[in-house]
Amino acid sequence: MPGGALAVAAGIFLSRIAGLVRERVISHYLGLSAAADAFRAALRIPNLLQNLLGEGVLSASFIPVYARLRAEGRDEDASRVARAIGTLLLLIASVIALAGVIAARPLVALLAPGYDSGTHELTVRLVQILFPGVALLVMSAWCLGVLNSHRKFFLSYVSPVLWNTAIIGFAIAAGHGLATDDGDFAVWLAWGAVVGSAAQFLVQLPSVIRLLRSLRPSLAVHDPGVRSTLRAFVPVVLGRGSVQISAYLDQIIASFLPAGAVAALFNAQTLYLLPVSLFGMAISASELPEMASGTGDAAARAKHLQDRLAPALRRVVFLVVPSAIAFVTIGGAIVALLFQTGRFGADDTRVVWIALAGSAIGLVPGTQGRLMASAFYALGETKPPLYAALVRVTLTGLLGYLFALPLREHFGYSGAWGAFALTATAGVAAWVEFTLLHRWLGTRIGPVPLPIRFELTVGVLAILAGAAGYSVSVLAAKLDLPGWLASLGAVGTFGVVYLAGAMARKIPETQAITRRLRRR
Repeated sequence: MPGGALAVAAGIFLSRIAGLVRERVISHYLGLSAAADAFRAALRIPNLLQNLLGEGVLSASFIPVYARLRAEGRDEDASRVARAIGTLLLLIASVIALAGVIAARPLVALLAPGYDSGTHELTVRLVQILFPGVALLVMSAWCLGVLNSHRKFFLSYVSPVLWNTAIIGFAIAAGHGLATDDGDFAVWLAWGAVVGSAAQFLVQLPSVIRLLRSLRPSLAVHDPGVRSTLRAFVPVVLGRGSVQISAYLDQIIASFLPAGAVAALFNAQTLYLLPVSLFGMAISASELPEMASGTGDAAARAKHLQDRLAPALRRVVFLVVPSAIAFVTIGGAIVALLFQTGRFGADDTRVVWIALAGSAIGLVPGTQGRLMASAFYALGETKPPLYAALVRVTLTGLLGYLFALPLREHFGYSGAWGAFALTATAGVAAWVEFTLLHRWLGTRIGPVPLPIRFELTVGVLAILAGAAGYSVSVLAAKLDLPGWLASLGAVGTFGVVYLAGAMARKIPETQAITRRLRRR
């Protein structure tokens, strides 16, 4: 990976590891209980605010404008745009957070309509606690936009470690006698999330102040840079937020499945987002300011984008294809290693594995599509990603509902396979979105060759690695080895076989990794 992508990946890796620890702690105490369902839903409902105003949307609408101003040497104009956007975000996030606290009950009724009365009331209480903290996360995303535009990636992407650490700390405290029941435990988790949100924002603020040289509030909405950002904002909200919107649709449908389905989907999504964030987001985030910094006429900028996209797409394929294969072949070992403890048992592992296998269908197109959407945003064109996202969201809702509810009722398959239907149909929709983005981008900048042959090569290597890893897990079970040891063996075998095969094929991406390791 180039330096920027490596810094993003390192920060995301640490934050995701902290997130996995967080999920393991929560699973230990709550398993797939009704309180776990309530907390997962409550965490996601106010996160709608973060998704609408936060990292992905803000980066795609603000960074291209800010980075272009800096590339032209207009640092003072760039600072003025950043301060104005920050002021507007603070005002809007504060108003929406207050409205969210007041309207928590109808929001829960809308986004988790299948909950019973007890779970519903607990979710309402948790949402009211969480909304103010999410407003702080929106401001944290503004800090990320400024830092990324200055090619300072690590701090902004590692700061969620503080958020996860706060929740872990509150969970451990609650689990050692401070919580009286599952519902009280979930309330402790919610307060931990609020404390962590404040920490995540405050740790970035000093660096942002140094870069902008002032935090003087501004409402310069008539500034050309501010107007460009705001014009892009609404289309980008829907374009970048398609994954999150699809997740909300899944949550609504899953609330009508048996208890534990929402928590299972959340756990599966936690694992699904690991390669999306660690590889797809890392590459897209580092490439966005680079793509937006292209200068010259339309032909020169198109050539610049083609030159940036070709190697970036290869890197995504090399890292994400094996992740998708691993979710299917050794997903049970991964889930058991990370979550199976305390009240989270073997049956829970199986349910999450089934949902995770379904999510593998959309992993490759979802990450590649994010990179192509970034190319559109770098060009200042927000409508193509918006239209593709609308198609994706529509398909996700229609297919997810059809296969998870009426068809499940008709054919009688279990709630676990209903959860699989939700993640698998979302993957099908991701393929449609990716196809549209690729076709439309080709008409805008010329051919965007996909590394199809390379994808087939790494796919075969990953399947061989998956077969080896699965065989190790089966053998470990026959030898009656401890579960954690069997899981480690399966995951380790997969990684070793895949990398060995890639090195034997002399794949350049593998050679770059080994060169970097030797230098260290």
